[in-house]
Amino acid sequence: MTAFPFESVLIANRGEIAARVARTVKALGLRALLVAHRVDEGSPALALADDVRWIEGPTPVAAFLDIPQIIAAARDMGAGAIHPGYGFLSENAGFARAVAAAGMIFVGPEPDTIELMGDKVRARAFVEQHGFPVAPSAIEDDDPATFVERARALGAPILIKPSAGGGGKGMRIVRDMAVLEQEIARGRSEGERYFGDGRLFVERYIERPRHIEVQVLGDAHGNVVHLFERECSLQRRFQKIVEEAPSPALTPQERERICETAAGVARAAGYRNAGTVEFIYGQGEFYFLEMNTRLQVEHPVTEAITGIDLVEQQLRIAAGQPLAFDQAEVTRSGHAIELRICAEDSARDFAPTTGPVLRLAAPAGARFDGGVSEGGRISAAFDPMIGKLIVQGEDRAEAIARADRALAGLVLLGLKTNIGYLRRLMGDPAVIAGDIHTGLIGERTELAAEPVADEATLARLVAIAARHVPELVREAAEIPAMHAAIGGWRN
Repeated sequence: MTAFPFESVLIANRGEIAARVARTVKALGLRALLVAHRVDEGSPALALADDVRWIEGPTPVAAFLDIPQIIAAARDMGAGAIHPGYGFLSENAGFARAVAAAGMIFVGPEPDTIELMGDKVRARAFVEQHGFPVAPSAIEDDDPATFVERARALGAPILIKPSAGGGGKGMRIVRDMAVLEQEIARGRSEGERYFGDGRLFVERYIERPRHIEVQVLGDAHGNVVHLFERECSLQRRFQKIVEEAPSPALTPQERERICETAAGVARAAGYRNAGTVEFIYGQGEFYFLEMNTRLQVEHPVTEAITGIDLVEQQLRIAAGQPLAFDQAEVTRSGHAIELRICAEDSARDFAPTTGPVLRLAAPAGARFDGGVSEGGRISAAFDPMIGKLIVQGEDRAEAIARADRALAGLVLLGLKTNIGYLRRLMGDPAVIAGDIHTGLIGERTELAAEPVADEATLARLVAIAARHVPELVREAAEIPAMHAAIGGWRN
């Protein structure tokens, strides 16, 4: 009898995460199925898939949000399970229910759990009711008429958040209470625009906080474990750029407290599958931020230090298997760093860039989870992240040194990327010392500027580039006809 009640897994996603999931699916002896939009033709995920169905929509993004179309494709290909990856429909309870209604297994938590933790207000109330630490806050739903008054009473600075939010969208820091009502109105408008839900809540904002999250796994048999923490404090506009594990900030005692708190939240929620409990940390104290009911972009750093394949665990849990290890058997080794490689121009306020991938070569000694192939093209249709570079060392210093070497060795030609910016960021003294917080990147605006090369260096670079253009090399090697006619004559 097979260990899995399904033989095929449809990956309802694209890019690097689709390729990453496909590799584990195939390694387990299962068939990897894929839905794809034509804009991604030639991508690594398509090359790995055993079967593909093309999906369409008013925009490429809309195609990946079209539940009936994805369910129809899954049925057509005979999928027994659907893995949502991250983003798109990964935290959509309606999608999880539609998968189950179609007779397939959703590789993720139960729909009710997705709804509970997807609503920041409900999640916060749930966590607080179970005795876990939350930041002082005011919730609009409790009494809309007094919301502004209660928000003001928290004192500056405060952070406004959409109840249904995610990815940093709609969040605003208010340090001047004179503009509180104006910022609340803006937050409500953004919540409506991004999530179709204008409900808000505010909480005390901790200056120079760290963002620390804990990976958890829970099975259908009541077993829950944590896989230690990740430090995600290097962010720009609430979007993570660099993640590492373990956190350089925590003492062993603090690590045990925060990890056990995350596991406790998961147990209280009856959590099943992979999830992440996120916290704000500062001066030895931490508060619950939110729970993401899916695989995280930064999951590879946890895999690096624990040796546990999180996608494999997701599939085994979805198949009804109990966890094969308990908490005492989860150990960590070394230090890992993940760097998000994005198509963007740091010197132009990180504006997204597009263009052909003329040359792509991953460096030796590093893991590169890429979503594009050489010869492909980066469009403006999706998020600008191209891939992720993951390195590991015996300690943090070695991991940082390897991160710099890996960035220097990563070849990605044809369009502007953030590779140079990441090298400058990883060389910042505060980053090297581990003295980081969520506002550090905003303070280090000088790192965004591209270094100016002198004329001699530019000339050498042009000469080197010219030697790699076949047409120029041929022209340089060819002998003009009038000279060739002289034959072998010498003076």
